[in-house]
Amino acid sequence: MNIDKLLEELYSYSMFSIRLGLDNIKEICKYLNNPQNSYKVIHVTGTNGKGSTSTTIEKVLIEAGYNVGKYTSPHILEFNERIAFNDEYIANKDVAYYYGKVKKIIDEHKIPATFFEITTAMMFDYFRDKKADYVVLEAGMGGRYDATNICNSELTIITNVGLDHTEYLGDNIYKIAKEKAGIIKSAPYTIFADNNPDVEKAISEETKNYVNVLKKYEAAEYKLNFKTFMTNIKIENKEYEYSLFGDYQFKNFLCAYEALKYIGIAEEILKEAFKKVVWQCRFEVYSKNPLVIFDGAHNADGVNELCKIIGKNFAREDVGILVSILKDKEKKSMFEKLSSISSDITITSIPKNPRGCKAIELYSEVDEEIRENFSYEEDPILAYRKVLEKNKKITVCCGSFYILIKLKEGLNEKK
Repeated sequence: MNIDKLLEELYSYSMFSIRLGLDNIKEICKYLNNPQNSYKVIHVTGTNGKGSTSTTIEKVLIEAGYNVGKYTSPHILEFNERIAFNDEYIANKDVAYYYGKVKKIIDEHKIPATFFEITTAMMFDYFRDKKADYVVLEAGMGGRYDATNICNSELTIITNVGLDHTEYLGDNIYKIAKEKAGIIKSAPYTIFADNNPDVEKAISEETKNYVNVLKKYEAAEYKLNFKTFMTNIKIENKEYEYSLFGDYQFKNFLCAYEALKYIGIAEEILKEAFKKVVWQCRFEVYSKNPLVIFDGAHNADGVNELCKIIGKNFAREDVGILVSILKDKEKKSMFEKLSSISSDITITSIPKNPRGCKAIELYSEVDEEIRENFSYEEDPILAYRKVLEKNKKITVCCGSFYILIKLKEGLNEKK
């Protein structure tokens, strides 16, 4: 079976949709002889910032000489991005091997596994065979009943808690924080970056060994350098250049910094490695001339943070935006926020995605008071070209990772 057909079959398990619970993954891993117990795990959850925090920790640990696995989701361009070892994506032949191994188990034992459960089992097994020292493990959704939550962690991180996936996790911050705090279990140390008292309450009910890095490092400072697109950080009388750019990245830096200090990484390694972190579609400078930013701001919190960055350095008339938002997101508030930093916003669609909307459907949801700032174009590549033709000082493509995927695929084909 070639890789495209294999992945098509693997994706077909998404038909089981999201199923929170650990029975399936426990059973699969039992037949794999519990590979998740073969390495030290740093478990990361949170509404936003999981990937940036995980990738920062991964980069520094690799620079320190460890063998490091990282598991993240969703992928941007290819499935293999989800499973990386020492900063290299899993090879197609290994995807085929570990999928075959897990598929045999679920078929023989009639386990109704989902796509995410199968992929998680593949990842656990792969990293055991690669002899990982550390695995940086990003939870898929929530925490307590997420398929990743069958391992014992050396360290747990909750980046922050916002109102997202409320239909699964709860309708207020405390309930959602309780679900995310479910990853803590017997972990000796927990790090978080959120000043909402309901978040601390939920964490404190799971463990007494925790730290809020926003309080611990309240004297730390940062500045966005719009020439280098680095976040310059001063903390504990030291200065760092952090290659992930943005106000929100400061909080992610603090989580990673505290984790790496806890592990005992040397200062000189921290200083060099923080400059080298790469995480695509997170305020990614896709093009410098013209200046085009790709950012996977996919919910209200993410859009708020993106708008903070843009509003700091660009006038409203200098910003062009291309956006598409999934059906289950807070579209009206996101459109309103984007309208505060740009008077020229083009809405497009996400083709062949059941969670996507047509551009005209999204346009109809824009409040009448701000609709004059919006236009729509169904074809994403055509929409991108039209936005660039307006010669704005900066063009921002955002709203969902899925639209960024379509743009990268389409634009790469046309290069």
